Amino acid sequence: MSKYRTAYVNARLVDPASGLDAPGGLLAEDGKIADFGAKLFADGTPGDAEVVDCGGHVLAPGLIDMRVQLRDPGQEHMEDIESAGHAAGAGGVTTIVCLPNTDPVIDNVAVLEFVARRAREVKLAKIHCYAAITRGFAGRELTEMGLLGEAGAVAFTDGEVTVADAKTLQRALSYASTFGHLIAQHPEEPSLAADGQMNSGEIASRLGLAGIPPVAEVIMIERDLRLVEKTGGRYHAAHISTAASVDAIRQAKRRGLDVTCDTAPHYFALNEIAVGDYRTFAKVRPPLRDEADRESVVEGLKDGTIDAIASDHSPYDQDSKRLPFAQAAFGIIGLETLLPLTLELYHNKHLSLLQALGLLTARPAARLGLTAGRLAKGAPADLVLIDTERPWKIDEIEFRSKSKNSPFDGRPVQGHALRTVVDGRTIFGAGRATEKATEKATGKEPGKETGKRTGKGKGKS
Repeated sequence: MSKYRTAYVNARLVDPASGLDAPGGLLAEDGKIADFGAKLFADGTPGDAEVVDCGGHVLAPGLIDMRVQLRDPGQEHMEDIESAGHAAGAGGVTTIVCLPNTDPVIDNVAVLEFVARRAREVKLAKIHCYAAITRGFAGRELTEMGLLGEAGAVAFTDGEVTVADAKTLQRALSYASTFGHLIAQHPEEPSLAADGQMNSGEIASRLGLAGIPPVAEVIMIERDLRLVEKTGGRYHAAHISTAASVDAIRQAKRRGLDVTCDTAPHYFALNEIAVGDYRTFAKVRPPLRDEADRESVVEGLKDGTIDAIASDHSPYDQDSKRLPFAQAAFGIIGLETLLPLTLELYHNKHLSLLQALGLLTARPAARLGLTAGRLAKGAPADLVLIDTERPWKIDEIEFRSKSKNSPFDGRPVQGHALRTVVDGRTIFGAGRATEKATEKATGKEPGKETGKRTGKGKGKS
C-alpha cells in the first residue's frame, strides 16, 4: 500500500520540547512525522514525496491555543467550528482547546461529543474541550468529571464564570484529583468586580466608568491556592493580568504546589490606555491593566512563572460591541494575532525564539496532557512554517473569523504563519486559499502549496 509523503527541506527546525534549533528537514508520512534532522535528506528526498522548500524559515510544532470560545453550538453567527478552524490555520494554530460556555453548556457527554464530531467533520484545526466544573455554571452541583474525562474533556472550568463558593471549589479540586484532572479558574472576586467596566484607576475615573480593581484577581488566586494546598489538587489560573497575581503564582510554585497559569497577548502588548475614549474593542475581562502590571506580566513570562500564552479568543458581533462602553460585551478575538503578538516578545529580546514558541506549544501541551506540541518520530504531523521576520500590519478585513472585535487592527507586527499543517494536511498556505469550500468543490484534499513547492524528486535540505 502506497504512503503519502511530504518532505520539508531547507528548514530551520525549532522544537521547544527538546531544545532543538538547527537547520534540517522533516519527512511527514500518512499524517505522522516519520523522521527529521539535520542530515535527513543528505542523499535526496524520496522519489514519491511531495517536496516543500521551506526557504530557511522556521518549521515548528503547530501552535496550541488553550483558551478559545467557539460559540458553537448556540451562537454560530459570531463564530462556528469551521470559521474558527480557518482563523486558527491562518494563525498557525493546529490545536484549539475550547471553553465550555457554549449553548447548551458543555456539562454533559452529549454536548462534548457533538463538538468533537463537528470538528472531525470540518477537518481543520483539532479541537479539544474543557468541560464545566459545575452544572450550568451555577456554582453548586459538580459535573460528572469522571465520565466527561473519559469522553475526552482535557480539563474543567466554568469558563468566564468564577467558582466563587470556596466549599464548591474545594470539592471540585478534591474530586478532580481522584481522576488526575486539572481545574482551571477565571480568578475574579465577584463582589469586588461587580458592575466594573475597566481597570480601576485614574483613567476609569476620568471616563466615569466603574472599575475592576487588580486586587479582585489576586484575592481569588490566593484563596484558591490555599484550597490547592489543602486538597493536593491540580490548579490553573487563566489569563492573569496583574503583578500581584504573577507573584502569588511564583510563590506557590516555590512551595511545590501543582499550579500553573496563562496570560493572553493583550495583557503584555497593551495597557489600559488602549481603552482611549471608550474604545469597546479594548474591553476585556480581566481588564487591561496599568503599565506596571503589564511589565510584571512580561517578567512572569521571562522567568517562567507564566506557563502559556493563550489567545482568549472571544468573538462578538457588531451588535454586541458597538454599544456604549458600559453596555458592550467583554472580549476580543485572538486566533489570528496570537503568533505575531507573541513574537513581539522575541523581537524585543524578552524571550528567545524557543521560549516564545514553547509558551504556545510544549508547555500548554504538557499541562493539558496532549500528544501535540513537539517534533517527535511517530507524533502527528501538526506543523507550522513561520517567517519570523516578515513585517506586516494587522488588518481586520483579512480576518477569517466571523467576528472582527480586535483592538490590534492597524498594529505593525513582525512574523507570520506561512503554512499550517494538521495530520499532514495543509489547512492554510500563504498566497492561496486552502479553504474547506475548495475541498468540497474539487473533491480534493486541501492544497499543499505553502513555502515553495519544488515538486517531486531529489531535493536537498
